[in-house]
Amino acid sequence: MSYTTIQKDFYRESGQYLSHFQILKKCFSPNLHYIYWFRNAQKHPKSSLTGKIYRLILRHYQIKYGFQIYAETQIGDGLYLGHWGQLVINPKAIIGRNCNIAQGVTIAQANRGRREGVPVIGDEVWIGPNAVIVGGITIGNNVLIAPNAYVSTDVPENSIVIGNPAQITPNNMATEGYINNKVKY
Repeated sequence: MSYTTIQKDFYRESGQYLSHFQILKKCFSPNLHYIYWFRNAQKHPKSSLTGKIYRLILRHYQIKYGFQIYAETQIGDGLYLGHWGQLVINPKAIIGRNCNIAQGVTIAQANRGRREGVPVIGDEVWIGPNAVIVGGITIGNNVLIAPNAYVSTDVPENSIVIGNPAQITPNNMATEGYINNKVKY
């Protein structure tokens, strides 16, 4: 069976693929509600009337919930926002599948220096509260970024990142137990 991106995102929370009606019932949670409108805005071209309406609704919920994630941001299936509030992601950032992003996270662009650009984040990455990821860097698959970490350098896959400045430790089971209900591909 083929599932929609919204169903895959909501699967991360419940461990079940839900019907459209069941998804709407879960939209009382601010993080799931935001994901619902974010994914709907992504489905429609920005220049279309429907795209403009969805982006207007999304903007309302950006202000209401504190999520600054734009429809143009490329985020793979299985997005999980653990808590709501004050989340900033540059619209040019690229984020893989089955990623968890906690409150207070900033994924930002560097406008100068050798790491000028925006982050590219792999699959199955867990980003803890108040972490900052900045610059034209690449975060590999299966990476755990600890709370309050400041990451401004490339991170190889299968790693744990802690501290400011970031200290990287190899670990093949970096996200084991942190990323639940992974969407299968």
